[in-house]
Amino acid sequence: MTTILDKKALDVTGEALQGALVDLLDLSLQGKQAHWNLTGPLFRELHLQLDKMVKLARGHADTLAERAAALGVSPDGRAKTIAAGSPLPDIGPGKISDQKVIDDVTDMLEKAAARMRQRVADTDDTDLITQDLFITATQDLEQQAWFFRSHRIS
Repeated sequence: MTTILDKKALDVTGEALQGALVDLLDLSLQGKQAHWNLTGPLFRELHLQLDKMVKLARGHADTLAERAAALGVSPDGRAKTIAAGSPLPDIGPGKISDQKVIDDVTDMLEKAAARMRQRVADTDDTDLITQDLFITATQDLEQQAWFFRSHRIS
């Protein structure tokens, strides 16, 4: 298969795309875990916001995986790959209070956004099209972090 990127650029871009895929899929799975186990007075609002966050993460994951495939890099979204490769904090099992969900999800979103910002920098010299996808994903992750942070009780 021929690609428009040279080997070095493809390696850097492919690694960045795979890392983003793992982060976004983990974020979507943990968002659903929180969605199903959320308790507290902010239940309804957070329950709905978690669904929005999950939809956003899954949408970006699909876009980035398809970009990888278009470049000739095989995306790997298997559960064992996500479990082995995600550096995001774990929300944990069982019931979880609304304020803990706010704190944990905000933390995950901020960490995922920071990693995405690094991917923006990493792809500056390798693939501007992929970089643009990372910029859009970063913007959305940072907005979601703001939405969740705004629910914190001071």
